[in-house]
Amino acid sequence: MKPILMNFPTEFSTDRLLIRMPKPGDGKAMFEAIHASLDELKPWLPFAHLEQTEEDVEINIREAHLKFLSREDLRLLVFLKESGKLIASSGLHRINWEIPKFEIGYWIDSRYTGKGYMTEAVQGITEFAAVELKARRIEIRCDTQNVKSAAIPERLGFTLEGILRNDSLEIGSSTNLRDTSVYAKIF
Repeated sequence: MKPILMNFPTEFSTDRLLIRMPKPGDGKAMFEAIHASLDELKPWLPFAHLEQTEEDVEINIREAHLKFLSREDLRLLVFLKESGKLIASSGLHRINWEIPKFEIGYWIDSRYTGKGYMTEAVQGITEFAAVELKARRIEIRCDTQNVKSAAIPERLGFTLEGILRNDSLEIGSSTNLRDTSVYAKIF
């Protein structure tokens, strides 16, 4: 079956969270979350270095919505059930539907760190991928120096399969090389 014809839920929940595909209109809340978290995001994520307007972020959300519908990339937004507040962005990326395998990426609004929300979201997304998408492999990759990011797959029982040395440039540098940890869970 062609991925675009696959039917699966566009949202699901965990104990405290609602996790769903991006929708037009989510740009304002996403812009605010990015803006509140820039200092924490800049060492790890290239988009945090861009001068983005609220309109730019809304365009990005709409593009992510289209990619979700075409099954090209499955970005997922994370909301608190209790208040409806957007607190994180995650998703299933680098998709290979033939296996199927996915890479989970994530970042959280720094105003909501330290409460276990991202771990809960990644666990929920892992279960969603395994059950709904029949994933055979899920990866999480992070800079070896990003200790907070690495704690999540370690907490959730992912296996550290290896470290890719000199795998990428340090964000904002044209010469400093960084290593990448590759965690995986197979089904």
